[in-house]
Amino acid sequence: MDIVIRAALPAEYEQLGEITAQAYLGDGLLGSGEAFYVAVLRDVAGRAADAEVLVAVDESGLLGGVAFAPPGSPLADVAGPGEAEFRMLAVSSEARGRGAGEALVRACMARARELEGVTHLVLSTQRGMTGAQRIYDRLGFVRTPERDWAPVPGLTLLTYRLEL
Repeated sequence: MDIVIRAALPAEYEQLGEITAQAYLGDGLLGSGEAFYVAVLRDVAGRAADAEVLVAVDESGLLGGVAFAPPGSPLADVAGPGEAEFRMLAVSSEARGRGAGEALVRACMARARELEGVTHLVLSTQRGMTGAQRIYDRLGFVRTPERDWAPVPGLTLLTYRLEL
């Protein structure tokens, strides 16, 4: 099956929001203190206002998505000067293992390379997101532990950076 990466359509926002929320909930990535974050994960329209929302699709439909935050985007959490960031990478449980996650990350890499002055692509991830971390390692991202951060008490996010 061929996976296509493209901009999300507004008609897909609700479905992508549910895929994203279920990816976090289904993998047990949200503790009781982060329950508020489910609404953020479902708010694809809000992300689309501040970032580029990309989706992976094939003939079976929507597989997953990611938010690409160019420099200056309010959606960027850890990006500094000369850096783009991506967030909320999620693939439906039924579509995992088919290459959609890697295709979405590669699309973010390509998008970052298109932007003048962008030299690095960064991201944050949770310890439990081991499948995603395998993708990052395979694609050349490097851990940047000095940039790890905690958006809420008790949740430390790991950071990665790729030189473009």
